[in-house]
Amino acid sequence: MSDVARIDKWLWAARIFKTRSIAADACKNGRVSIGGVNVKPSHTVKAGETVCVRKPPVTYSFRILKTIEQRVGAKLVPEVYENVTTADQYELLEMNRISGFVNRARGTGRPTKKDRRAMDAFVGPSLEGDFGVFFDDDDDWDEEDS
Repeated sequence: MSDVARIDKWLWAARIFKTRSIAADACKNGRVSIGGVNVKPSHTVKAGETVCVRKPPVTYSFRILKTIEQRVGAKLVPEVYENVTTADQYELLEMNRISGFVNRARGTGRPTKKDRRAMDAFVGPSLEGDFGVFFDDDDDWDEEDS
């Protein structure tokens, strides 16, 4: 084990990102920062540094305990980093999860049946019956012309 590691390798090895290329892309796109400064994939990290990873809508913060470049099992993750994400970020995540159907991400496709039911429950009971009183399809509009 060395004293330093590349940030993209560490993010992948610590299981924060599924693949190293996704971790490198996150660095290139400015979603990974250390000390408020965006870092490149080749940036080296040391134990004790705090890494901020923005996965919209939340910014996660991790304190590095070990610098590793080989992927570890999920059970060993607590030895690698400490999650120091603030509670308000998790509240933001929960609020986004609750109201997720209101602000659907572009390109996610049509709402599923479960999404539609959640929207219906949020909006309330259907108003179809009330509109039926005002709009009667049996009206004959042609009678006015004669």
